[in-house]
Amino acid sequence: MSLPIHARISGTGSHLPARRVSNEELAARVDSSDEWIRTRTGIAARHFAEPGTLASELAEPAARRALEAAGVHAGQLGLIVVATSTPDAVFPSTACVLQARLGATGAAAFDLQAACSGFVYALVQAEQAIRAGRVRHALVVGTEVFSRILDWDDRATCVLFGDGAGAVVLSASDSPGVLAAHLHADGSQAGILGVQARFEAGRVEGRAFLHMDGNSVFRFAVRVLAEAAEEALHTAGLTADRLDWLVPHQANVRIIEATAKKLGLSMERVVVTVDHHANTSAASIPLALDEAVRDGRIRPGHHVLLEGVGGGFTWGSVLVRM
Repeated sequence: MSLPIHARISGTGSHLPARRVSNEELAARVDSSDEWIRTRTGIAARHFAEPGTLASELAEPAARRALEAAGVHAGQLGLIVVATSTPDAVFPSTACVLQARLGATGAAAFDLQAACSGFVYALVQAEQAIRAGRVRHALVVGTEVFSRILDWDDRATCVLFGDGAGAVVLSASDSPGVLAAHLHADGSQAGILGVQARFEAGRVEGRAFLHMDGNSVFRFAVRVLAEAAEEALHTAGLTADRLDWLVPHQANVRIIEATAKKLGLSMERVVVTVDHHANTSAASIPLALDEAVRDGRIRPGHHVLLEGVGGGFTWGSVLVRM
């Protein structure tokens, strides 16, 4: 009788554009201030890509670092899933472009759009492919160039976001790595966060900038993130005190603090990067995860809860043993 196949995170990687933009620099462009931004969001700085930079260009170095950390060659990949709301083009997928950049010939590749929950959604798809025995190594990337969909006249949104990419390699294992995973969506909440634009006869129809009802998003996010965390812990048979680290979507420090409080977690056990990354949408969780792995906070054997919430509305959680 063969042993069941499990999936474990075998490597992490990330990449940020070189240009770091402080609140003070941003305030010279929009009607805002360092104090206003910090007080409401916890953000002090973010990184912006240069004009013309594509999501695949940010994804490639993040992916290469994850592959190097995993000791996996691009040619060994059986699957590439890219989570993004800012793809290179309508099609081909950013994942296919990345596959070519990496030289991962033969790997299946597709994009996944679940906004800020995209990385969690993508991780679950890759984990299921490994557990089904379809592939032995999968690359999951969250990559965003959100700066290109921001309205610089809307200070309530343009100060919140940044650009970047994060990646993980999932590999087949004889011991469990992904302990629990849950995905959810509620399309009735679609109007409170999104970019309502579409192509029509070669033209862009609708408003091609991000729109957000901040108060509604805050209330929704705090509720579902706490529920998703508790759901994952229950499935895995763990209590919050057994959790080593919470790595949430980095949208707003007040949302992160409220979620931790609901779970009874001290902020010392929460990875926070929103202060220097801002909200990088689908890239935020893998960016934060890689930072905490590389600085030694997250170590092999740790129980780590990854969770995100985003436009759609979508949300979900993945509990892993590193």
